[in-house]
Amino acid sequence: MPSDETPAPQAMDLLRRVPYGRLATSMRALPFLAVARHIVSDGRILLRMHSGFGHHEACDGTVVAYGADNYNASCGEGGDDLWSVQFTGPAEIVHPRPEQEELFGAAPVHVNGEPFAPAYLRVDPHFVTEHTLGFDASQLVRHAA
Repeated sequence: MPSDETPAPQAMDLLRRVPYGRLATSMRALPFLAVARHIVSDGRILLRMHSGFGHHEACDGTVVAYGADNYNASCGEGGDDLWSVQFTGPAEIVHPRPEQEELFGAAPVHVNGEPFAPAYLRVDPHFVTEHTLGFDASQLVRHAA
């Protein structure tokens, strides 16, 4: 449900189920999407992304959008519906505490052939939406040809 208060616990619980999402904002007046690893910590979202493109600097001090989902999961596995969580809020470059850094797990080795260099953002979610797609057990997931 949309909210301009603290994110719903359900949204945070859903985000904890997947490791990656997509960060959206603009850079030099052009929109961009960047893949980011996320963790939930202290009611906020911490993102780890590659610093080599400068996306983290474009986000610092601005309002960004972030979304994650389980759309790559098969419907009906474990009875879970498909879901997505999106939120907007201000972002700030941060240096995670050691215990937070550990939660991110192993980092990629390369990004587009270049060594991965981490940058971290903290996003304070202000407006949160959740969407679910429910399927009947008799429905099959089929890919479009």
